[in-house]
Amino acid sequence: MLPPSRAQAGDAPIRSTDNDAAVARLSAVQKQYLEDPFIKYLVPRAHLQPPRPPLINIGTYVRSSAIDVLVDQWLELSAVSGQRCQIVSLGSGSDTRFWRIAARRAGPLKQHMQTYVEIDFPEITTKKAMAIRKRKDLMAGLGDPNGVLLAQGGTALHSPQYYLLPGDLRQPPSELLEPMLFSPRENGRAAILDPSLPTLLLFECVLVYMSPSSSSRLLEWFVQIHKRARTGALGCIVYEMFGLNDAFGRVMINNLRERQIYLPGAEPYPTSESLLDRFLKTGFSAARALTLKEIRKSYIPSEELERTSKLEFLDETEELDLVLAHYAISWGLLLGNSDMNATWGQWGLKQQREV
Repeated sequence: MLPPSRAQAGDAPIRSTDNDAAVARLSAVQKQYLEDPFIKYLVPRAHLQPPRPPLINIGTYVRSSAIDVLVDQWLELSAVSGQRCQIVSLGSGSDTRFWRIAARRAGPLKQHMQTYVEIDFPEITTKKAMAIRKRKDLMAGLGDPNGVLLAQGGTALHSPQYYLLPGDLRQPPSELLEPMLFSPRENGRAAILDPSLPTLLLFECVLVYMSPSSSSRLLEWFVQIHKRARTGALGCIVYEMFGLNDAFGRVMINNLRERQIYLPGAEPYPTSESLLDRFLKTGFSAARALTLKEIRKSYIPSEELERTSKLEFLDETEELDLVLAHYAISWGLLLGNSDMNATWGQWGLKQQREV
């Protein structure tokens, strides 16, 4: 393998945030906030990792639960519409969502997911591909092992339904993603993605590490691809920190800077409304944004809120609210035609109670 370029070497601090997220998820699983039998396979020395503080566990739980609802709804609406959907996780890191869907959706609903794609730096995809090949539980989720192939020098993994692909999302999407996802492959095989099918994009703490121009170009490119198809539904979920122009945000930025981690994508988004503008300005027709604080207060079912409140003692409720108020989940929707609104217009988090 060739040595990393200077740019790749400089991205090492960003890549390290994937391990932070994976260890946080492992901790939330160990403390019984979440169920995920697969994350332990993607965390080095998982049995030796100390638990994270309650504040981190709760934040991880709220984030994961809300995104799970949005993704599950996408699968359900695809089933209602009689179509098979596609999910593209960009900057996927050590995420286990594909395996969780496969395990939880072993019935007919899983059959409505045609393709699941993950894209990340080659250093990350190489490690993940190796972990998948080593673990029976991960390989089992991919189906027939004879259909699972390593590619591109071990940086990629292909299976009939799941694809793990290397790439730097800051590159022009027409150069990186178009040949990777939408161009016919060798031996006459069809492209990995079909823009006429319902397609859901996932960005979990990804765009904030990119320049605003790069992230806008990426979203606009997907919008244009799906507008040309005229029949598909395009959804996008973004999770990241925002509103960092206050005292709390400045502390966060300084702490990350000490680790050589920078957030060029945070500056244009000081408010929840600005998160909506990102979608509308790049061509989506509808958008919504909620902070993790709002989701925890009003969008988590009461029985779940009661269950998780008993898992750990938390005496920092004000600090928790402050942290959760600086992270948001936003989602945008673009429909090929107005007739689709009756089905896909239902997509989104539903308020569980008034506060």
